[in-house]
Amino acid sequence: MAHVMQLPNIVIIGRNLKNRVAEVVLTASGGQPVLIITGKTAYSIYGRSVSEAIAEGADVEVHSIENEISQELDIIHKILSKRRFGAVVGIGGGRVIDVAKASAHEAGVRFVSVPTVASHDGIASPMVSAMDNNQPYSRMASMPFAIVADIDVIEKAPHRYVASGCGDLVAKYTAVRDWRLSHKVTGEYFGDYAASLAYMSAEIIFRNAKKIGERRQDSVRTVVEALISAGVAMGIAGSSRPCSGSEHLICHALGRLMEDPPLHGERCGVSTIFAALAHKAAWKKVKAALSSIGAPSNLSELGVDEQTFVKAVIMAPDIRPDRYTILHKLRLAESDVRRMLREAELS
Repeated sequence: MAHVMQLPNIVIIGRNLKNRVAEVVLTASGGQPVLIITGKTAYSIYGRSVSEAIAEGADVEVHSIENEISQELDIIHKILSKRRFGAVVGIGGGRVIDVAKASAHEAGVRFVSVPTVASHDGIASPMVSAMDNNQPYSRMASMPFAIVADIDVIEKAPHRYVASGCGDLVAKYTAVRDWRLSHKVTGEYFGDYAASLAYMSAEIIFRNAKKIGERRQDSVRTVVEALISAGVAMGIAGSSRPCSGSEHLICHALGRLMEDPPLHGERCGVSTIFAALAHKAAWKKVKAALSSIGAPSNLSELGVDEQTFVKAVIMAPDIRPDRYTILHKLRLAESDVRRMLREAELS
């Protein structure tokens, strides 16, 4: 079966990139008005100066998000219905990037991703996180036309966000295994190149875990490059398959069960330890890497009680019945999950 590949046109990673952001945005918009979507903190540390630079070449409208994603999308829909924009720019973290990406997709215009944190691979993927009846899920949108990652800005964010990004990256270790398993069992398309690219993103984190945990020079750049590589893998695959498997299903289940869940990447990292054990893969390698990085590596550090995690694992296969994973194959009972949590030293 055919699938559509989406790739970013421009990727720039470096330092002191404010003027480069403006150049890229003006290229994307073709001189037409630009809608900038940002957050209060992101605007104060980077968005304001970038907006001023863009305004030298095009009309700029800035919208700062303050509500849940679904509410913000309704607000921005009204903005887009009243005025034609040449590009939408997201300057901020995961929620800002998702809202901007979804808005650009709706308007049929180019999207420029300008992350201020490196907390998950959404900065460079065609996927957006959304809500349906207060339940989180992921859906396809459009690949960013351009990604401009200013390391000077991203480095200033708390280490927790970089650690979360690493959790989302090690998830590729089990996501690729789930994708290959589905190919064997259901005949689902499997792309070896996209899978290899995603898997490499996880391996880079394993190899550099100590450096990232010690916050050595350019360690943040390593994480950002890996996140972008993972996003490109999804663009090549035409879906999130190479980057999202059983561990992401558990992550989404936790999001449904908890009022104030941990960061996406934090949930993915701990869930990957569990999923690796389910696959009979090297779960200790995953756990050691997360620990070295300073990311949660057990339920206590994640802030999730055992009963909630057990419920999440049981619920996970039903979140996406169409996406076959090791959890669909095993259909674990509650007693199995508790035994595995003890075996993986998670509880």
